[in-house]
Amino acid sequence: MKGKLNCILLIDDDEPTNFLNKMIIDEASCAENVQVEQSASDALDYLKTANTENPDPGNGPDLIFLDINMPAMDGWEFLEEYERLTPEQKARVIVVMLTTSYNPEDEQKAKDHNMIAEFRNKPLTPEMLMDVLRKNFPEKF
Repeated sequence: MKGKLNCILLIDDDEPTNFLNKMIIDEASCAENVQVEQSASDALDYLKTANTENPDPGNGPDLIFLDINMPAMDGWEFLEEYERLTPEQKARVIVVMLTTSYNPEDEQKAKDHNMIAEFRNKPLTPEMLMDVLRKNFPEKF
């Protein structure tokens, strides 16, 4: 491995899924930090402060794994709000939909969305993680 990401942000309301995903990321030793948020609104709050409290471009996440189906605010609503963030708050983030949805409409919507780099089905595996990293961060992996 040539390097590490600064931070990977996991946004999923399912605590066991977050636990397993964080464990896979930690074992891969591919990020300095793994930030876990169990709601889209908490993730937005994190993003609003991550780069504004410390405006160094390396403070926020490089990669977001985003679930679609969450209560209160789903993944699509998160993306609508995310687009309203300032450029500093958004930084240079790659968004990967990581979901249990096998709905072809969700997959097509993700492919058509300019902010989503990839659409993947759960569970996250070490092989999937490395594939996402190699495709989206070839300079580091």
